[in-house]
Amino acid sequence: MSQTYLSLTVELPEAQSESVQDVLHESGATGLEVRDREAPPMPGVRGPHPGEAIVIAYFEDAETAEAARALVTEDFSEARVLLEEKPQQDWSNEWKALIKSVQVGRLWVGPPWEADAAPPDRTRIVIEPKMAFGTGDHPTTSLCLAAIDTYMASHPGASVLDVGTGTGVLAIAAKKLGAGRVVGTDNDPTSVELAHENAAVNDTPDVELSGKGLEQVPGTFDLVVANILANTLIALAPLIAPKVKERLVLAGVLAPQKAEVEAAYRAQGLTPEPGAAQGEWVRLDFHR
Repeated sequence: MSQTYLSLTVELPEAQSESVQDVLHESGATGLEVRDREAPPMPGVRGPHPGEAIVIAYFEDAETAEAARALVTEDFSEARVLLEEKPQQDWSNEWKALIKSVQVGRLWVGPPWEADAAPPDRTRIVIEPKMAFGTGDHPTTSLCLAAIDTYMASHPGASVLDVGTGTGVLAIAAKKLGAGRVVGTDNDPTSVELAHENAAVNDTPDVELSGKGLEQVPGTFDLVVANILANTLIALAPLIAPKVKERLVLAGVLAPQKAEVEAAYRAQGLTPEPGAAQGEWVRLDFHR
């Protein structure tokens, strides 16, 4: 087996992403990685510039890779293209190296391989990331964890709804910090399965985790949290807003998207409050 492989990185306007993926696939790529609004990069991995996508194609031989580069350069005039030769790696360990523990307020959140390093004075949450989003160290997750920590400190026993729960980290955090009823929903069955596993590991089996749509979740909640992408937040505003009894926290929003997301929830009768930011990511806070 070859000890190296070739990666062709293409950065271009997001509207051209699917077209270049087709070209790269037809050019003999053995695999593709896409980073855009719909598929945010893993923590620690460089993301695209606003309005752009990064598509990385992997090739086994230089001749095929060079031909693909020439074709992309010819067909996509705005693309920035880089062809690199890289050594074969143990991707499982490389991926693990990108996942770091974080401390947010009273919480320590991290992967199983760092659990022994958790300080004894923090509420420990162990998250197995696998194929679902939400390990704690992504800025959007950290922003939500901070909001949950602050709210639960003054609202013990509050009910919490986590929309798009992913690994279940936010729902689990709320429960560990003293929430009453906690519900997490996700339309991805793999995420729901993993969230159940994480809830069991963290001794929070009474967190209600399912693939139910919001219209199937009964009642309203003192705190609603949704860490999903901006376009999805806007689309779900008519379903999320009615679930809010007192406080709503939204994340997964880039700074240029803030006004549009905020307007969608103002239109549902919610009042914005000062939120928070970490790098290019912003958190939007509202009250009923």
